[in-house]
Amino acid sequence: MAGNNAAGRGKTVPEILGLAFGAVYLLVGIVGFFVTGFDDFFAHDTNETLLWFEINGMHNVVHIVIGIAGLLLSRTLAGARTYGWLLAVGYAAAFVYGLIAIGETWDFLSINAADNVLHIATALVGLVIALMPVRNAVDSRR
Repeated sequence: MAGNNAAGRGKTVPEILGLAFGAVYLLVGIVGFFVTGFDDFFAHDTNETLLWFEINGMHNVVHIVIGIAGLLLSRTLAGARTYGWLLAVGYAAAFVYGLIAIGETWDFLSINAADNVLHIATALVGLVIALMPVRNAVDSRR
């Protein structure tokens, strides 16, 4: 069955990338709450950053949801491909949103320029996950 992770088959590169990006986004979302706390979820221009990326509570929630989606979907090749498309479309939209929203009082995700660079890079990774040809599964038992 194409796209199913049959017993004995190792993970494909798109599955591994999806799982890795899911884990990273989940971790970033959780760690983000140590920076922002749980108040004023939609604050604009918080000056609260995780590394160079401005965040607020809602931004953290979005990262957690994207991380969980990656961990759940990337268990199969078909799911990883779906996750790749979600990243590509969602983060391309976030990039466009950021181009318009940076510096605006209605920016409910508190986006800055570093976020925008990360968003377009994540959209490109999503395309790689969605479109990368797969010849052989990577067998982790070797």
